[in-house]
Amino acid sequence: MAEPTALQGDDMTCASCVDPVENSPLRVAIIGSGGAAMAAALKAVEQGAQVTLVERGILGGTCVNVGCVPSKIMIRAAHIAHLRRVSPFDSGIEASLPKIRRDRLLAQQQARVDELRRAKYEGILDDNPAITVLRGEASFQDDHRLLVRLTDGGERTVAFDRCLIATGASAAVPPISGLSDTPYWTSTEALASEILPPRLAVIGSSVVAVELAQAFSRLGSHVTILARNTLFSRDDPAIGEALADAFRAEGIEVLEHTSVHRVRHADGEFTLTAGDGEVRADQLLVATGRAPNTRNLELDAAGVVVDARGAIAIDPGMRTSAPHIYAAGDCTDQPQFVYVAAAAGTRAALNMTGSDVVLDLTAMPAVVFTDPQVATVGYSEAQAQRDGIQTDARLLNLDNVPRAIVNFDVRGFTCWVSRP
Repeated sequence: MAEPTALQGDDMTCASCVDPVENSPLRVAIIGSGGAAMAAALKAVEQGAQVTLVERGILGGTCVNVGCVPSKIMIRAAHIAHLRRVSPFDSGIEASLPKIRRDRLLAQQQARVDELRRAKYEGILDDNPAITVLRGEASFQDDHRLLVRLTDGGERTVAFDRCLIATGASAAVPPISGLSDTPYWTSTEALASEILPPRLAVIGSSVVAVELAQAFSRLGSHVTILARNTLFSRDDPAIGEALADAFRAEGIEVLEHTSVHRVRHADGEFTLTAGDGEVRADQLLVATGRAPNTRNLELDAAGVVVDARGAIAIDPGMRTSAPHIYAAGDCTDQPQFVYVAAAAGTRAALNMTGSDVVLDLTAMPAVVFTDPQVATVGYSEAQAQRDGIQTDARLLNLDNVPRAIVNFDVRGFTCWVSRP
C-alpha cells in the first residue's frame, strides 16, 4: 500500500498562492481526507496555500480504515493459516490444523489500523498549523463556497479560491431482487466481522471479491464465488482462468457465467437463485465494485459535471468542468488505487497553485493480493490492439522458471507484450 507522506520543499511562497489584492495565502478547500486529499493538502501547504480540509467520517479515507490495510492484514493471516495447514514441504515439515481465533485476529487488525491512521493522517494534520480540519459534511453553495454541516451541530461556510473534491467511493450494490431486505455484507462489514461463516457466498469477480473470498476460505469458510462472466473478465482471459484453477484446487467453488436473480434470507440462511439452481450460504458478501461518493455534494451549484455513474469528469490535470475546482481519486473515473489517488492529489495541488502538470497512467502498475498474485503494468495485448498498436506477445509458464520449480509451486505464468 502506498501511503501519502509529507513532501519536502523550500519555504518560498509561489506567486500564484498569494491573493494580489489582499496579500493573503491562497485559500484551498479539500473535501475528504484519504490518499488524494492528504497528498494534496501537504503539497498545497508546501506551495504556500492555506488549507481547510473537511471530513464527514473517520480521518484517513478508505485505504487505511476499511480497505488496503485491514484487508491485507486479513489476507496475510489467512496465508499463514494456509501454510500451516498445507504446503509442498509437508513430508519434511509436519503440517498442523491451526486454531483460528477470529476475535483476536480482528483485535490485532484494528490495532494496526488505528496505529497507521494516527501516524499517517491524524498526527500529520494535528502538527500542521496551515491545515484546518472541519468535521462535517460539505456541499457546494456555489462555485466559491462550501456549506459544512458540522458533526457537532451547526453550519459553517467555507470560502475558497481553489477546491479539491476527494470524497472517494463506497461499495456499489447491484439491483438484485430481495437483496436489500437481507443482512448482506459489503467488504466493510466482512473485514470488521468477528464471525467466520461456515458457508460464504461471494457475488463478484474482481479484486475485492477474489481477495476476500480466498482469505475467508483459508480461515475456514466454505466459499462459493458467483461471477456474472469470468474472474477478471476485463483482463486477459488467461489471468481469470489461472486464478479460477488455483481457487478450485484449494476447494473454493467458482461459478462463472452465473447471474444472481434473487436473494432471500430466512432462519439465518441466504438462498441465492442463480441460473437454473440455488446456492445456500450462512453469509453473503456483495463485492461488485465501488460507486463514487458524489451524490450529496450539490455539484450542480458549482458547475461540476459527472458521468452516468456519478464519477466526476476531469482532464489529465485533475481539473473539473469548473476550472478552479479539481477532483482526484475514487470519486473520479481514475483507477481505484491509493497510489493513483495520492499521485493525482499531488498534481492537483501543484496545478491549483500555479503549475501545469498531468498524471500519465499509461504504465500504471496494479497488483491483486491473491495466491498466486496477479501483477500487471502497462498495455495488455487487447488494449494495444484496440489502439492500433501491433504487438508481439510471449507467454512463459512458471513450470519453466527455476525459481518457481524450487519453490514446488509452478502455478501461473508471465506474459510480455511488446512491439514486433
